[in-house]
Amino acid sequence: MRKQQKKRDNFNHLTPAKRDRLEIMLKAGDKQKTIAEVLKVDPSTVSREKGRKRKKDLHYDATIAQAKAKAKRASSKYCGMAVESDLLRKNYIIAELKKHRSPDEIAGRIKKENIYKKIGTDAIYRWLYGTRGGRYATLLCTRRRKRKKQKRSAKREMIPNRISLKERPKEGIHAEGDTFVSPKNTGTESGAIIVIPDSQLILATKASSLSPVVVCPIFSSLLGETTATDITLDNGIENKGHETFPVPAYFCEAHHPWEKPHVENSIGLLRRWFLPKGMNMGLVEEARLQSHVHVLNGKYRKSLGYRSAYEVSLERGIIQKDFVEKKRLLAENYVATKIALGVRI
Repeated sequence: MRKQQKKRDNFNHLTPAKRDRLEIMLKAGDKQKTIAEVLKVDPSTVSREKGRKRKKDLHYDATIAQAKAKAKRASSKYCGMAVESDLLRKNYIIAELKKHRSPDEIAGRIKKENIYKKIGTDAIYRWLYGTRGGRYATLLCTRRRKRKKQKRSAKREMIPNRISLKERPKEGIHAEGDTFVSPKNTGTESGAIIVIPDSQLILATKASSLSPVVVCPIFSSLLGETTATDITLDNGIENKGHETFPVPAYFCEAHHPWEKPHVENSIGLLRRWFLPKGMNMGLVEEARLQSHVHVLNGKYRKSLGYRSAYEVSLERGIIQKDFVEKKRLLAENYVATKIALGVRI
């Protein structure tokens, strides 16, 4: 009958402080048993420490002992050791990799069938990306010999003192604000737009970038041209400076664009009629944008009883009469200039 092996107790490695104390007690001539009691270790630990970590003159030196112990621990394990330690399991892993099995599949199957000692998915990947298993890395679906470095996204900035849309009062003239951008490879220029849902009035202008320093003053200027009492925005970081607005700002829930439908619809109208998605806003003149907005504000809307946004806004006191006249002159001047240059509008 094979004798059952006694289970090994948990142990801790000797610390530099304990090695210093061991050196002092050995020089003082203390017995091994006494040293073990003071250091709270087994007497065999003291015996092995004395025998393995000595200088050439056979005297124990704590500094040399610590350096030797550190070097031994550093070389005690190597990358891919979990796979290399079991030849049969290693051959099985290689055979499964050749069958286009992933490390996750292989590790899971070994655990399920209990055919070999369990091994983790990460252990197989470490072996494949190491020197010993690197030749088999091309059997992975990615065919990479090295682990792909993950990009660490920058810490997301939060909008300070954000007020939920649920807290917006029902009374008042509400506004909705948003931005529409150029493709990333064409530059940073974009457009800022505000819509008054009560009258479908659109106010828009160009922005050199989506920086809060640029966008927030633009929104403040557009709001100043109306009698809006608040504005609804999304959670874009360009709205970080909302506290500088002349009216309170309220925010939709994250990824809930339908909570500001009128501005989303107006951007869609602008895209369909004049500025298709993908257009570089850097090539669009400010006068051209104002001309397009003027056309949309002059359209007869079914939702407004076939009246224009200008007519309803004037009737409800959202804008002044000179506002409409100013926009009309801008649009007419732009059209006249392009006709004089022979440019088709």
